[in-house]
Amino acid sequence: MTAIKHALQRDIFTPNDERLLSIVNVCKAGKKKRNCFLCATVTTERPVQVNVVKVKKSDKGDFYKRQTAWALRDLAVVDAKDAAKESPEFDLHFDKVYKWVASSTVEKNTFISCIWKLNQRYLRKKIDFINVSSQLLEELPKVAEESVPSGENQSVAGGDEEAVDEYQELNAREEQDIEIMMEGCEYAIANAEAFAEKLSRELQVLDGANIQSIMASEKQVNILMKLLDEALKEVDQIELKLSSYEEMLQSVKEQMDQISESNHLIHLSNTNNVKLLSEIEFLVNHMDLAKGHIKALQEGDLTSSRGIEACTNAADALLQCMNVALRPGHDMLHAVKQQQQRFSDLREQFARRLASHLNSVFVQQGHDQSSTLAQHSAELTLPNHHPFHRDLLRYAKLMEWLKNTDYGKYEGLTKNYMDYLSRLYEREIKDFFEVAKIKMTGTTREGKKFGLHGSSGKLTGSTSSLNKLSVQSSGNRRSQSSSLLDMGNMSASDLDVADRTKFDKIFEQVLSELEPLCLAEQDFISKFFKLQQHQSTSGTTMNEVEEMDGIALSRSHTSGVPQTVSSEKDMIRQMMTKIFRCIEPELNNLIALGDKIDSFNSLYMLVKMSHHVWTAQNVDPASFLSTTLGNVLVTVKRNFDKCISNQMKQMDEVKISKKSKVGILPFVAEFEEFAALAESIFKNAERRGDLDKAYIKLIRAVFDSVEKVANESQKTPRDVVMMENFHHIFATLSRLKISCLEAEKKEAKQKYTDHLQSYVIYSLGQPLEKLNHFFEGVEARVAQGIREEEVSYQLAFNKQELRKVIKEYPGKEVKKGLDNLYKKVDKHLCEEENLLQVVWHSMQDEFIRQYKHFEGLIARCYPGSGITMEFTIQDILDYCSSIAQSH
Repeated sequence: MTAIKHALQRDIFTPNDERLLSIVNVCKAGKKKRNCFLCATVTTERPVQVNVVKVKKSDKGDFYKRQTAWALRDLAVVDAKDAAKESPEFDLHFDKVYKWVASSTVEKNTFISCIWKLNQRYLRKKIDFINVSSQLLEELPKVAEESVPSGENQSVAGGDEEAVDEYQELNAREEQDIEIMMEGCEYAIANAEAFAEKLSRELQVLDGANIQSIMASEKQVNILMKLLDEALKEVDQIELKLSSYEEMLQSVKEQMDQISESNHLIHLSNTNNVKLLSEIEFLVNHMDLAKGHIKALQEGDLTSSRGIEACTNAADALLQCMNVALRPGHDMLHAVKQQQQRFSDLREQFARRLASHLNSVFVQQGHDQSSTLAQHSAELTLPNHHPFHRDLLRYAKLMEWLKNTDYGKYEGLTKNYMDYLSRLYEREIKDFFEVAKIKMTGTTREGKKFGLHGSSGKLTGSTSSLNKLSVQSSGNRRSQSSSLLDMGNMSASDLDVADRTKFDKIFEQVLSELEPLCLAEQDFISKFFKLQQHQSTSGTTMNEVEEMDGIALSRSHTSGVPQTVSSEKDMIRQMMTKIFRCIEPELNNLIALGDKIDSFNSLYMLVKMSHHVWTAQNVDPASFLSTTLGNVLVTVKRNFDKCISNQMKQMDEVKISKKSKVGILPFVAEFEEFAALAESIFKNAERRGDLDKAYIKLIRAVFDSVEKVANESQKTPRDVVMMENFHHIFATLSRLKISCLEAEKKEAKQKYTDHLQSYVIYSLGQPLEKLNHFFEGVEARVAQGIREEEVSYQLAFNKQELRKVIKEYPGKEVKKGLDNLYKKVDKHLCEEENLLQVVWHSMQDEFIRQYKHFEGLIARCYPGSGITMEFTIQDILDYCSSIAQSH
């Protein structure tokens, strides 16, 4: 093991400046026994690094190579496996657990001891030694000393690394002296005691020589002592002089301290004076209000533009003085408190004067506008408030000042403005709607029918009377229907186009007058009262109106809008709602009147109102105008739905005369009139979807009612009722080209065609009855399996029987039967639809088809017999043409 250790030190560790301290021969536990060495080493250079190195023998030779190295600081646990009995196994816990088996227990204990001492000295770290008894740790050094030869490095075995570190090599001179000494004592190697005794005698000789040398230098020592005494005297004199100098300097220092303190006080006084001047200048510059501003606030003219401007500038200056950011301690100054109190008094005085003046302006505006109402009473226009707004906007900056300084008076002015203006607008709007109602109902004489009484252009009628009376039509009544409808729910045909156009223009003018009035007032409120109105993404949309039926419009706000902006928008909406609180009721009354005049007016109102709602939402979806018109639009939509429902109800309740033919049903003609009117009204309209839904409901109701009436009809055949009315419906839908009713158009055509064919077959029946029965028997025999050419041999169907039957139907009899049939068809059909010739031509084609069928059976079953009908197809065509022309 010693030879291996020297070889490892020489070949592996010396080139790397390392010193090998301990070595153990190990192999891995539980695997193939491949021996290697674990070495504990330290570096020769500082700082010292301690490593555990794994060395193994090369496979290709007898030399060793370094395989793995771990730093001792990475070692966490040393596990000796068993503290009670000796075992060569042990574990080292680095980044993972390495299990080893030593070649002997002594080598294992020596290696563990070396690691324990290196840890104690270099790392100052407590590595966990487990399964190692404390008694074993104490004995480990002794075992190590016994196991290491005396010629080896004793410091490693005994753990005295400090002695090793303090050892220094002999230099060249020291080596030479030792060699000379050794040469002079050749017997030193053989007799160490004689050599030691000789060295002791030489040492005593040297000590004696040293003592004699010291005694010889006593004289010189005395001289040196004298010199030292003289030097001490000189030092004492110098100290005395230094003391005197120090006293003088102390006096100077005190004087300089006094001068420095005086200078400091002077500097401090100057600094305080500068700061005081700065504070005074700050207060004077920021809290001094000019006399001109004070006079303007106290006595300024609030009626002239120049006076308003002066008051505005003074109010701004006052606000700046009051809002100045005072520095700490300013508010404790008596002068500052006085000035602040003076500013507060000025603010209160001017705010009171401004509020009083503006209240007077509001009242005067109400009187001035009332005097102009008479000239607008006969015209469908609203008074213009622009001059009033223009005059008030001069006070906008002062209102903003009042809002920032005295919010209580600002709120009071806002409330007074709403009170005065709401009464003014209520008078104007009510008179405006009364004029609109008179114009809708026609002249004053006609207006009395609706509860309106005109006298000198002034309206005295009440709106409530309009809602109680029914309306009479100025158009001509169609005499088709046998029953009279209620006066309040008259059909669209009872009023001419001129009346409806007139209503449409009046309603559009009403909305066109209200819209700019509301927008102008809202814009003025925003500017005058300094309220922000930003466009919002909320509000009532057209889709919401479509979905709403019986619920009020929602007023939602965008969550991203700041709270202040949202509250100011709410304030604008509240002010507009109070000022124009009469608009929505008046619009609803006007809509009710229009609906009573003619239920079809709801179509005009739906289109116009939808357009104005769409326009208002593009400007501001959450505005008062948009919300109000949206609410009214819901009412209009309900009236429109009610109009459709009433028409459907009338279809269900229609009664037909049992003594006269039906013809075109009244509700079919009314649907045609409704569809034509609706198409002209809803052309390019925003709410086309509402009309399409109404179309679907109406057309299905028309289809159902036509079938119901046809089933109940006694005078007119069911097929005629169905054929004529579905032909009329098909013609109407083809002419109007309503895209959403394409399926219904095809259905109407199919029903018309089916019932036409059914009626033709039913009416024509069997014009050659006996001949038809004869050939039915022939077809029955053929169906039983008798060949067609053998049918003539049957007794009941021979040639003689066939000739006998044919002779019963000469051309004269055939023409007479067709003439009676034509009269019967003419009696069934109505003149309005003009289907007689169509039906007659279909009957002619059906009769010719039967004739050709008979001719075919004769040719197949009686070949070569020469039997033919007594009339030809050409005769049939001539008969039909002659009959049609004669009638």
